Amino acid sequence: MGDRMKKALLASVTGVALLNGWANAADLARPGPMYAQPVAPVVVYTYNWTGCYVGGNVGGIWAMSDWNDAILGDFGSGSATGALGGLQAGCNYQFSPSHWVVGIQGDYDWTNVSNNNPVPLFPAVTDQTNIRSLASITGRVGYTFWEDRFLGYVKAGGAWEQGEFSFQVGTAALATASARQGGWTVGIGGEYAFPSLPRLTGFVEYDYYRFSNVNPGPLVCTVAVCGFAANDVGITTNVNVLKGGLNFKFGP
Repeated sequence: MGDRMKKALLASVTGVALLNGWANAADLARPGPMYAQPVAPVVVYTYNWTGCYVGGNVGGIWAMSDWNDAILGDFGSGSATGALGGLQAGCNYQFSPSHWVVGIQGDYDWTNVSNNNPVPLFPAVTDQTNIRSLASITGRVGYTFWEDRFLGYVKAGGAWEQGEFSFQVGTAALATASARQGGWTVGIGGEYAFPSLPRLTGFVEYDYYRFSNVNPGPLVCTVAVCGFAANDVGITTNVNVLKGGLNFKFGP
Protein backbone atom coordinates (compact mmCIF):
# COMPACT_ATOMS: atom_id res chain seq x y z
CA MET A 1 0.00 0.00 0.00
CA GLY A 2 1.41 3.37 -0.95
CA ASP A 3 2.00 6.25 1.41
CA ARG A 4 -0.70 8.25 -0.28
CA MET A 5 -3.34 5.56 0.27
CA LYS A 6 -2.28 5.11 3.90
CA LYS A 7 -2.71 8.82 4.50
CA ALA A 8 -6.15 8.80 2.87
CA LEU A 9 -7.25 5.82 4.99
CA LEU A 10 -5.95 7.46 8.18
CA ALA A 11 -7.78 10.67 7.33
CA SER A 12 -11.02 8.71 6.76
CA VAL A 13 -10.74 6.90 10.11
CA THR A 14 -9.94 10.18 11.87
CA GLY A 15 -12.96 11.85 10.26
CA VAL A 16 -15.30 9.04 11.29
CA ALA A 17 -13.98 9.19 14.86
CA LEU A 18 -14.49 12.95 14.99
CA LEU A 19 -18.04 12.69 13.63
CA ASN A 20 -18.88 9.99 16.18
CA GLY A 21 -17.45 12.13 19.01
CA TRP A 22 -19.49 15.13 17.91
CA ALA A 23 -22.64 13.02 17.79
CA ASN A 24 -22.05 11.70 21.29
CA ALA A 25 -21.39 15.19 22.55
CA ALA A 26 -24.61 16.41 20.96
CA ASP A 27 -26.50 13.57 22.60
CA LEU A 28 -25.05 14.53 25.98
CA ALA A 29 -25.94 18.18 25.48
CA ARG A 30 -29.49 17.41 24.36
CA PRO A 31 -31.89 17.46 27.35
CA GLY A 32 -33.26 14.07 28.23
CA PRO A 33 -36.91 13.24 28.77
CA MET A 34 -38.57 15.35 31.51
CA TYR A 35 -39.85 13.38 34.47
CA ALA A 36 -42.41 15.19 36.68
CA GLN A 37 -41.43 15.30 40.30
CA PRO A 38 -44.11 13.93 42.64
CA VAL A 39 -46.16 16.72 44.24
CA ALA A 40 -47.20 16.37 47.85
CA PRO A 41 -51.00 16.40 48.20
CA VAL A 42 -52.53 19.58 49.62
CA VAL A 43 -54.07 18.78 52.99
CA VAL A 44 -57.10 20.91 53.93
CA TYR A 45 -57.87 20.71 57.61
CA THR A 46 -61.63 20.98 58.19
CA TYR A 47 -63.29 21.47 61.54
CA ASN A 48 -65.48 18.75 63.05
CA TRP A 49 -68.41 19.81 65.22
CA THR A 50 -68.97 16.39 66.77
CA GLY A 51 -68.64 16.57 70.55
CA CYS A 52 -70.09 18.26 73.62
CA TYR A 53 -69.57 21.76 74.97
CA VAL A 54 -70.26 24.17 77.84
CA GLY A 55 -70.22 27.94 77.80
CA GLY A 56 -71.66 31.28 78.83
CA ASN A 57 -73.61 34.11 77.21
CA VAL A 58 -74.76 37.72 77.66
CA GLY A 59 -77.35 39.73 75.78
CA GLY A 60 -80.52 41.77 75.81
CA ILE A 61 -84.15 40.87 76.44
CA TRP A 62 -87.38 42.50 75.24
CA ALA A 63 -90.58 41.18 76.86
CA MET A 64 -94.27 41.93 76.35
CA SER A 65 -96.84 40.78 78.93
CA ASP A 66 -100.61 40.74 78.37
CA TRP A 67 -102.90 40.39 81.41
CA ASN A 68 -106.45 39.13 80.96
CA ASP A 69 -109.19 38.28 83.43
CA ALA A 70 -111.60 35.47 82.56
CA ILE A 71 -114.54 37.50 83.85
CA LEU A 72 -113.62 41.16 83.43
CA GLY A 73 -111.54 40.99 80.27
CA ASP A 74 -108.46 43.05 79.47
CA PHE A 75 -106.24 43.90 82.42
CA GLY A 76 -103.59 45.73 80.41
CA SER A 77 -100.27 45.01 78.76
CA GLY A 78 -96.78 46.40 78.82
CA SER A 79 -93.22 45.89 77.67
CA ALA A 80 -89.89 45.68 79.43
CA THR A 81 -86.27 45.66 78.26
CA GLY A 82 -83.03 44.84 80.00
CA ALA A 83 -79.97 42.62 80.09
CA LEU A 84 -79.57 38.91 80.71
CA GLY A 85 -76.75 36.42 81.09
CA GLY A 86 -76.41 32.72 81.65
CA LEU A 87 -74.97 29.34 80.80
CA GLN A 88 -75.50 26.73 78.09
CA ALA A 89 -74.39 23.17 77.46
CA GLY A 90 -75.04 20.68 74.69
CA CYS A 91 -73.75 18.12 72.22
CA ASN A 92 -73.42 18.12 68.42
CA TYR A 93 -72.99 15.42 65.80
CA GLN A 94 -71.67 16.18 62.32
CA PHE A 95 -72.52 13.70 59.58
CA SER A 96 -69.36 12.71 57.71
CA PRO A 97 -68.49 13.65 55.04
CA SER A 98 -71.48 16.03 54.77
CA HIS A 99 -71.82 19.54 56.17
CA TRP A 100 -74.96 18.80 58.21
CA VAL A 101 -74.87 19.04 62.00
CA VAL A 102 -77.56 18.08 64.53
CA GLY A 103 -77.49 18.69 68.25
CA ILE A 104 -79.30 19.28 71.50
CA GLN A 105 -78.79 22.15 73.94
CA GLY A 106 -80.01 23.30 77.33
CA ASP A 107 -79.58 26.87 78.56
CA TYR A 108 -80.45 28.95 81.60
CA ASP A 109 -80.37 32.75 81.74
CA TRP A 110 -80.85 35.15 84.63
CA THR A 111 -82.50 38.52 84.15
CA ASN A 112 -84.46 41.11 86.11
CA VAL A 113 -86.80 43.04 83.82
CA SER A 114 -90.20 44.34 84.83
CA ASN A 115 -93.11 46.37 83.53
CA ASN A 116 -95.89 48.15 85.34
CA ASN A 117 -99.17 48.73 83.48
CA PRO A 118 -102.47 50.36 84.45
CA VAL A 119 -105.55 48.12 84.54
CA PRO A 120 -108.13 49.65 82.13
CA LEU A 121 -111.11 48.93 84.42
CA PHE A 122 -109.32 50.18 87.54
CA PRO A 123 -107.07 53.13 86.59
CA ALA A 124 -105.59 53.38 90.08
CA VAL A 125 -104.44 49.73 89.95
CA THR A 126 -101.44 48.50 87.99
CA ASP A 127 -100.31 45.00 87.16
CA GLN A 128 -96.60 44.24 87.28
CA THR A 129 -94.62 41.44 85.62
CA ASN A 130 -91.08 40.78 86.78
CA ILE A 131 -89.15 38.17 84.75
CA ARG A 132 -86.39 36.53 86.80
CA SER A 133 -85.08 33.77 84.53
CA LEU A 134 -85.50 31.91 81.24
CA ALA A 135 -84.67 28.27 80.52
CA SER A 136 -85.02 26.02 77.49
CA ILE A 137 -84.16 22.63 76.03
CA THR A 138 -83.88 22.73 72.26
CA GLY A 139 -82.85 20.66 69.27
CA ARG A 140 -80.55 22.21 66.68
CA VAL A 141 -80.02 21.61 62.96
CA GLY A 142 -77.19 23.37 61.16
CA TYR A 143 -75.02 23.52 58.04
CA THR A 144 -71.31 24.34 57.90
CA PHE A 145 -69.30 26.68 55.65
CA TRP A 146 -65.69 27.89 55.24
CA GLU A 147 -63.81 24.63 55.83
CA ASP A 148 -66.61 23.69 58.24
CA ARG A 149 -65.58 26.41 60.71
CA PHE A 150 -68.82 28.41 60.49
CA LEU A 151 -72.06 26.75 61.58
CA GLY A 152 -75.38 28.35 60.71
CA TYR A 153 -78.26 26.78 62.62
CA VAL A 154 -81.90 26.91 63.66
CA LYS A 155 -83.27 25.66 66.97
CA ALA A 156 -86.63 24.89 68.58
CA GLY A 157 -87.94 23.32 71.75
CA GLY A 158 -89.58 23.79 75.12
CA ALA A 159 -89.07 26.83 77.36
CA TRP A 160 -89.81 28.00 80.91
CA GLU A 161 -90.01 31.41 82.52
CA GLN A 162 -89.76 32.18 86.23
CA GLY A 163 -91.58 35.37 87.13
CA GLU A 164 -93.23 37.41 89.83
CA PHE A 165 -96.68 38.89 89.23
CA SER A 166 -98.57 41.45 91.27
CA PHE A 167 -101.40 43.99 91.42
CA GLN A 168 -100.37 47.31 92.91
CA VAL A 169 -101.72 50.68 93.93
CA GLY A 170 -98.77 53.00 93.80
CA THR A 171 -96.01 51.07 95.53
CA ALA A 172 -98.39 49.03 97.71
CA ALA A 173 -99.02 45.45 96.54
CA LEU A 174 -102.62 44.24 96.50
CA ALA A 175 -101.83 40.71 95.35
CA THR A 176 -98.61 38.91 94.49
CA ALA A 177 -97.59 35.53 93.11
CA SER A 178 -94.41 33.81 92.02
CA ALA A 179 -94.93 31.32 89.20
CA ARG A 180 -93.25 29.41 86.41
CA GLN A 181 -94.78 29.61 82.94
CA GLY A 182 -94.19 26.94 80.31
CA GLY A 183 -94.06 27.52 76.58
CA TRP A 184 -91.90 27.11 73.49
CA THR A 185 -89.02 28.81 71.74
CA VAL A 186 -87.49 29.05 68.27
CA GLY A 187 -84.21 30.64 67.29
CA ILE A 188 -81.58 31.18 64.63
CA GLY A 189 -77.87 31.75 64.98
CA GLY A 190 -74.32 31.40 63.76
CA GLU A 191 -71.29 29.89 65.50
CA TYR A 192 -67.61 30.12 64.52
CA ALA A 193 -64.68 27.90 65.54
CA PHE A 194 -61.52 29.99 66.01
CA PRO A 195 -58.53 28.60 64.02
CA SER A 196 -55.96 29.49 66.68
CA LEU A 197 -58.09 28.08 69.52
CA PRO A 198 -59.64 24.91 68.09
CA ARG A 199 -61.72 24.09 71.17
CA LEU A 200 -63.20 27.58 71.52
CA THR A 201 -66.21 28.75 69.51
CA GLY A 202 -68.17 31.99 69.54
CA PHE A 203 -71.83 32.46 68.62
CA VAL A 204 -74.55 35.06 68.13
CA GLU A 205 -78.22 34.09 68.09
CA TYR A 206 -81.76 35.43 68.23
CA ASP A 207 -84.47 33.58 70.19
CA TYR A 208 -88.21 34.07 70.41
CA TYR A 209 -90.13 32.71 73.42
CA ARG A 210 -93.87 32.32 73.75
CA PHE A 211 -95.50 31.62 77.11
CA SER A 212 -99.20 30.96 76.77
CA ASN A 213 -102.09 32.42 78.70
CA VAL A 214 -101.28 30.80 82.04
CA ASN A 215 -102.77 31.58 85.42
CA PRO A 216 -99.87 32.23 87.81
CA GLY A 217 -101.72 30.38 90.54
CA PRO A 218 -103.30 31.66 93.73
CA LEU A 219 -102.21 35.23 94.35
CA VAL A 220 -101.56 36.25 97.93
CA CYS A 221 -103.94 39.12 98.55
CA THR A 222 -103.27 41.87 101.05
CA VAL A 223 -106.62 43.51 100.41
CA ALA A 224 -109.80 41.44 100.58
CA VAL A 225 -111.43 42.99 97.53
CA CYS A 226 -108.75 41.70 95.11
CA GLY A 227 -109.66 38.03 95.47
CA PHE A 228 -112.58 38.00 93.02
CA ALA A 229 -110.31 38.98 90.11
CA ALA A 230 -106.91 37.60 91.08
CA ASN A 231 -107.81 33.93 90.82
CA ASP A 232 -109.10 34.31 87.23
CA VAL A 233 -106.17 36.23 85.74
CA GLY A 234 -104.12 34.74 82.91
CA ILE A 235 -100.84 36.15 81.59
CA THR A 236 -99.39 35.75 78.11
CA THR A 237 -95.74 36.66 77.68
CA ASN A 238 -93.76 37.12 74.45
CA VAL A 239 -90.00 37.40 74.83
CA ASN A 240 -87.31 38.34 72.32
CA VAL A 241 -83.66 37.69 73.14
CA LEU A 242 -80.49 38.61 71.28
CA LYS A 243 -77.32 37.18 72.81
CA GLY A 244 -73.76 36.18 72.12
CA GLY A 245 -71.38 33.88 73.91
CA LEU A 246 -68.48 31.43 73.96
CA ASN A 247 -68.40 27.64 74.12
CA PHE A 248 -65.60 25.30 75.12
CA LYS A 249 -65.76 22.05 73.13
CA PHE A 250 -64.93 18.52 74.25
CA GLY A 251 -64.41 15.82 71.67
CA PRO A 252 -62.49 15.30 68.41
